[in-house]
Amino acid sequence: MNRYPLWKNLLILALLIVGFMYAIPNLYGEVPVVQVSALRGASLGDAEKARIEKVLKGADLGFLAIEQENERITLHFADTDVQLKAQGQLIDALGEDYVVALNLVPATPKWMGELSAAPMYLGLDLRGGVHFLMEVDMIAAVAQAEERYVSDLRALLRDDKIRYLSISRAGGGVEARFRSAEDRAAAQERIGREFPALLLNESEADGAYYLVASLSDKEVLEAKNFALQQNVLTLRNRINELGVAEPVIQRQGSDRIVVQLPGVQDPARAKEILGATATLEFRMVDGNGDITAALAGKTPVGSRLYRERNGNPVLLERRIIVTGDQIIDAASGLDQQSGSPAVYVTLDSKGARQMLQTTKENIGKPMAVVFIENKSHTRMVDGAPVKESKTVEEVINVATIRDQFSKRFQITGLDSPTEARNLALLLRAGALAAPIEIVEERTIGPSLGAQNIERGFNSTLIGLAAIVLFMSFYYRVFGVIASISLFSNLVLLVAVLSMLQLTLTLPGIAGIALTIGMAIDANVLIFERVREELRIGNSPQAAIHTGYERAWGTILDSNVTTLIAGFSLFLLGSGPVRGFAVVLCIGILTSMFSAVMISRALVNLVYGGRKLSKLAI
Repeated sequence: MNRYPLWKNLLILALLIVGFMYAIPNLYGEVPVVQVSALRGASLGDAEKARIEKVLKGADLGFLAIEQENERITLHFADTDVQLKAQGQLIDALGEDYVVALNLVPATPKWMGELSAAPMYLGLDLRGGVHFLMEVDMIAAVAQAEERYVSDLRALLRDDKIRYLSISRAGGGVEARFRSAEDRAAAQERIGREFPALLLNESEADGAYYLVASLSDKEVLEAKNFALQQNVLTLRNRINELGVAEPVIQRQGSDRIVVQLPGVQDPARAKEILGATATLEFRMVDGNGDITAALAGKTPVGSRLYRERNGNPVLLERRIIVTGDQIIDAASGLDQQSGSPAVYVTLDSKGARQMLQTTKENIGKPMAVVFIENKSHTRMVDGAPVKESKTVEEVINVATIRDQFSKRFQITGLDSPTEARNLALLLRAGALAAPIEIVEERTIGPSLGAQNIERGFNSTLIGLAAIVLFMSFYYRVFGVIASISLFSNLVLLVAVLSMLQLTLTLPGIAGIALTIGMAIDANVLIFERVREELRIGNSPQAAIHTGYERAWGTILDSNVTTLIAGFSLFLLGSGPVRGFAVVLCIGILTSMFSAVMISRALVNLVYGGRKLSKLAI
């Protein structure tokens, strides 16, 4: 009577095996590591690996392992004290051409990694790291939007041969000055048709006729959102240099960005990279210059020597065609003719006019894209902080001009779609769209994170043990079965969180503890229903069947109401509240499965198919 078919038992067993497989990696913990990566222009090969090993051996700092992959060298250490000492030695030995970052990596065996079995990501409060709250200068963002309109309006009136005295930013908008009311009227009609989003106001003073174009509220909002989104992209691109796993870069409110770098214990290095400024320049390649002479120090007049990413020298003209400030958008894709990777670039009107003139005169000649990054850092000299700056310039792409183009064009000659996406990101987010300022900075040490993990684990363990003791004493064999299903629920919950690679924080641990306490409610409802059936004279087998069947409706109702509350927290909350809500909702689903399916399967295995006179409940 109380038996599951074989397929159902096998399905439950398979789910439990998979759950254990994906939950176990969380027991291995993490290993402190030092990650060394090269900045642009520097190499990181076998010679640098041998140099790193020599430095650490000379300082008597032992390491567990050294790995080299994806243009990064990772050193594993036994504890954080040796890790910190090793970082200091490597920074002094390698210099500023390399990033030496602290991190924590999972100690999961490789065979588990091949099965995509990995531990949960840990948040800043559990792993330690650096937290920055950055504020974007929205006044500057709106000013830059107005500056773009200055160039657009000049180009528009010049193309339509409408005479004006001057166009400049003034009084919270773009001010155009004319000699006559007729010129102003013609300009107003043309600008209104081309830029309907601008608000136009007329005025007269000192014998001149003025037309002031101001941004509408919608345009101002779009300019601010654009600046915020571009800065998020730029920061994400720069954080890749730190070698940080699972960084959090997200907007907060209308003008702030939250940056969390778990595992990073060097806020000074993080601030150097986050605060760097970058730009792009398009220049023609000097095809007539002598590279050999330029390498010997005899650079032709009007040209300058640069180097590509692979170190190859290239001679470029000093005249700049277009800068990164004139790029409106960039997206990666495929060339329609050859199918090769390409990047599609869109310029503003000023950049489009300059690009059209240049390409018209230089068809068949190569043009280069130069990436320029200015970095500043502070070092101690005789006990006093000294701020130093460094400029990195490299040619990221050289392509031949096939035809004249202006506002929109494509860059080809790229090796792979990945390089195309990276180049599009550099073009789109090479420079900050608006200045940012760090308004809040917090550093959480790994020891504090380990302490939080220990306390959270202990609280969950104590709660689980208390529930097991109570259930075993009060419900006898059924209490033991409930305890096993409760443990299975915990395993499945951790497995789902690990498979989804969600970030676990302290509120998430609170959600796990709460889920354990709530999960046992379903078993209590079932067992009390079974007891009630026994009291009214039903047989033990009938009591088991009826208890599980009739308690299901109550269990479903109670869990659905809690799910609604969890979804509301997720939709309306933010940060830690959403993390708690996610764990709570997943925990409710796994608890319903374990309390009904797993416990019923265990009860069937113990009592199913037997003639019973009583139950140990």
